[in-house]
Amino acid sequence: MDVAANPIAQLPTAAGDAERIEQVLLDATRVDGDPYLSEIASHLIKAGGKRQRPHFTVLTAATRLPDGVAVPLDVVRGGVAVELVQVGSLYHDDVMDEADMRRQVQSVNARWGNLRAILAGDFLLARASEIAASLGTEVAGLLASTIARLCEGQVAELQTLYDVDRSIESYERSIGGKTAALFSAATRIGGIVGEHPREDIDRLTEFGRLYGMAFQVVDDILDCVASDAQLGKPAGKDMLEGVYSLPVIHTLTGPNGDALRSVLNDGLDESDRHTAIELVRHGGGVEQALVVAERYVDEAKAVVRSVSTNAAAETLAATADHLLASIPTASAAA
Repeated sequence: MDVAANPIAQLPTAAGDAERIEQVLLDATRVDGDPYLSEIASHLIKAGGKRQRPHFTVLTAATRLPDGVAVPLDVVRGGVAVELVQVGSLYHDDVMDEADMRRQVQSVNARWGNLRAILAGDFLLARASEIAASLGTEVAGLLASTIARLCEGQVAELQTLYDVDRSIESYERSIGGKTAALFSAATRIGGIVGEHPREDIDRLTEFGRLYGMAFQVVDDILDCVASDAQLGKPAGKDMLEGVYSLPVIHTLTGPNGDALRSVLNDGLDESDRHTAIELVRHGGGVEQALVVAERYVDEAKAVVRSVSTNAAAETLAATADHLLASIPTASAAA
């Protein structure tokens, strides 16, 4: 979507950080003597991505450095470990969703089959664990618990598929594992490897959690208010798949609740998808979800500024505001 440039890209160190992140990622997916596995393992990495999680690791470590000073390579490696978990989970997600495309390229499962996609995803998780172990037992334990939380979040979501009575608590538990856990791991690793005081490490972890919660709420709002063209996929895709997110949950308890419940209970076809989207867009649920996202963003900014107000910390705060700026206006989404 056409929004202002990501604040991370404005930092003087951004280009160098990005180059180091990409190199470490490619090194981690290279298997000596096995170009076939190397190709599969690096497929989505070579397709690109914002690399927000490793950049967060770098930025949180830099909150105690003078502006413009590059972080040690071990910090970059810690961020890459988190990114490898993210990419590995996408390999598995695409198998479960039977997805054909990811990041505008053919998905791994579509190109090489489900078995190879699952094994390649496992390989990336193993590589992530190997890097984490080299950074110490605390980082290794953190990464292992993060992978467990991802699984817990996914299972929690699967338990409520097509459940029009899904609770807000269930939603928050799911996104806390599926999304926020990786962001909080990224920021905590930055603090640990950057050798921050324990109090600051805990605060940076909380920033990552709050940002991750806001990130998912905003993503769920976008699924309801953005156009197919803006999203690059069908709007309302989550509802089609039976995943009822925060805007939908709030709509189901509002004035459009009975109408939306009727549409969802009948099973969505293409015409019903558009009806459901319109009911959510005009049923008050989007506005209520946006209030929640704004609260997470405000709390995240306050937490990171309690650690530092240098360029790295202010950039982290600005990325939280940037989330809200990604939501299109009603006229742009129409």
